[in-house]
Amino acid sequence: MNNKQQLQEGLQALGLTLTPSQQLLLLEYVALLTKWNTTYNLTALRDESSIISHHILDSLTLLPFVKDAKTLMDVGSGGGMPGIPTAVCRPDLQITLLDSNTKKTSFLQQAVIELGLDNITVAAGRVEAVHDKKVDVVTSRAFAELADFISLTKHLLNENGYWAAMKGVYPYEELEHIPASVAVVKVEKLHVPMLDAERHMVVMKPKK
Repeated sequence: MNNKQQLQEGLQALGLTLTPSQQLLLLEYVALLTKWNTTYNLTALRDESSIISHHILDSLTLLPFVKDAKTLMDVGSGGGMPGIPTAVCRPDLQITLLDSNTKKTSFLQQAVIELGLDNITVAAGRVEAVHDKKVDVVTSRAFAELADFISLTKHLLNENGYWAAMKGVYPYEELEHIPASVAVVKVEKLHVPMLDAERHMVVMKPKK
């Protein structure tokens, strides 16, 4: 199975309908990750097939959780996951990719230009130093434990904002340490096509 077929099969399994140009952008992004990986150390994965399953399809499980959002921040974005795949699928969604590693933000800038994604802004710096932006959704993939994620990013949420934290196995211990000021809306088990690993989405919001 080639990359295009793998991506199409994965999208179908996720129930996503993308235009041919969106599919092409996702494959171009995979090629960019592979090309720049040796220089910027963006992912431990070396082959494009694994990048499609572990990064692209995995990132796209975020889409149902941001369907009403207009602004999103991907904290600790690294190589651009889940922000870049989300931006390709949701050109109407304004996305900020934030990372403190300037090597990685250089790659992100390059990727955004090459892919022509004008709904993305790249920001370099520590999350606690960002004070000029408030968004509908703050997301991250394995950025920090839930309690730390909340305390480091709560200032980024607008008045109706919420967190969508992408996790691996069910985070029993982390959920026990969530502050009393935060409500867990849901913890949903995700199915990532072609990925034999547990994934969960934790949706949380500040209590009013």
